Amino acid sequence: MDFFNYNAGRLFAEQVEAERIASEVGTPAYVYSAATLRDHLHKVQKAYESLETTVCFSVKACGNVGILKLMAAEGSGFDIVSGGELYRVLEAGADPSKVVYAGVGKTDREIVEALDAGIGYFNIESEEELANLIQLARPHVAAGRSRPRAALRVNPDVDYETHAFLRTGKKETKFGVDIERAVAVFDAYADNPSVDLCALHVHLGTGGKTIDPYVEALEKVLVLIDRLRQKGHRIGALDLGGGYGADYETETVPSAAEYAAGIVPLIRGRDLKLILEPGKSICANAGILLTRVLYTKQGGSKRFVIVDAAMNDLIRPSLYDAFHFIWPAQVEPRFAPAVRSKGLHIEGSEVVDLVGPVCEGADFLAKDRPIPHVERGDLVAVFTAGAYGFTMSSNYNGRCRAAEVLVDGDTFRVVRRRESYEDLVALER
Repeated sequence: MDFFNYNAGRLFAEQVEAERIASEVGTPAYVYSAATLRDHLHKVQKAYESLETTVCFSVKACGNVGILKLMAAEGSGFDIVSGGELYRVLEAGADPSKVVYAGVGKTDREIVEALDAGIGYFNIESEEELANLIQLARPHVAAGRSRPRAALRVNPDVDYETHAFLRTGKKETKFGVDIERAVAVFDAYADNPSVDLCALHVHLGTGGKTIDPYVEALEKVLVLIDRLRQKGHRIGALDLGGGYGADYETETVPSAAEYAAGIVPLIRGRDLKLILEPGKSICANAGILLTRVLYTKQGGSKRFVIVDAAMNDLIRPSLYDAFHFIWPAQVEPRFAPAVRSKGLHIEGSEVVDLVGPVCEGADFLAKDRPIPHVERGDLVAVFTAGAYGFTMSSNYNGRCRAAEVLVDGDTFRVVRRRESYEDLVALER
């Protein structure tokens, strides 16, 4: 699953002890495992190797330039949703032709920047956006540049069992167009000389735990592709998006190979290039958040553990009621967890609320969670924090954002320094 393990009761990131990192870098700190990132990416690449496949890592999940460089070196493309993310992947040395650009509200500036960069595909979310792309691409093509390629995002209206905020494949969503509308869009725009509308895009959401919704959506989209081809439209690629589950609890989601077992047979022999946009399934388990205990206290019947990480560092529990396994970085060997689960309760552990310093009742990392006894100064690890952790962090309450650390074997380096108070006001001077 990942390369964070306990040895004699002490937590290690690959071959580096977590306590060593925290002592040198401070807390809170995000710690990423290069070996885990490589392993998870390679498993996806191998699972789909029988097809012509481009794996485009989702930058919104974990956008640190140092990590993007690592992913690019391993052959990954990138899924972006803003001009800032395009800037990041170019800074990382990515191949622009392996970049796909989604998002419902691309500005003119962002579109022109992507045209100038020569990205692989624009994922089109509405007819008005497509008309605007055509207008902006016209002088670009007239100047001798190749026609940009576009993939129309369609909503297959598949029910995807996850948090309501994470579902994006139903009709009632701001993303994409209804699958029934897609034929009319291709009839109107497929032969345009400024934009090559030659692909379809579908994304159900994120956090899925079975392959069934993907298979159902794919079957619907393949029927649409057959219909479009019968009308003479060229469909050269299918972007199946991302959203594949990550192991927030041990072995609760399909593996890359299991997803592929349901998807590959349906596409094989159809003359379709496949694009995938995995994010959290690659990087979630590749990161932990290290935090120290500031205080403990009793409030009525409830015991609180107050740590120096807060909702501004990791908002997922407050925003999505998301589960992250949390455990001290040093425990008696008998407390070393064999699995990561909501229900893990080792005899002698205590049920606590782990909360942060932010002045909000919603500032918590876990509620009613059994963990071994901790005291002031103890180091605690929040697991499966590599996706939508740092990228969704903020400066709320005037808090400096955490450092980011990349471990590779027996070495580690800071890939984003901890912010300072000066950083907080630098743009306001």
